[in-house]
Amino acid sequence: MNPIYITIGMLTLSNLFMTFAWYGHLKFLHNKTWIVAALVSWGIALFEYLLQVPANRIGYQVASAGQLKIIQEVLSLSVFIPFSLFILKEPFKLDYIWAGLCLLGAVFFMFRDKIMS
Repeated sequence: MNPIYITIGMLTLSNLFMTFAWYGHLKFLHNKTWIVAALVSWGIALFEYLLQVPANRIGYQVASAGQLKIIQEVLSLSVFIPFSLFILKEPFKLDYIWAGLCLLGAVFFMFRDKIMS
């Protein structure tokens, strides 16, 4: 299987863990002390790192560090928006679309050598 597909899959799962680690405590641990929320978040973040580090090592075989970062940012927003809407019950904002369009521009510029060739 192509390393970029493996990387995208692993980074998607990593971003799921990251989003829950960074923002899940706002919904699920809001009645706990901050230290409990931090320790639980660290435990969740461990799984994020166990996926993110090998994903980037695999992806670096076929993509630059900058390209990997842009992939991660696109995936981060792609995971965060549904989390924000469905888990945190926050309203949809048009700004999500504008941010997504900006990221598409970033994708174009980081991958234009591959797109244009």
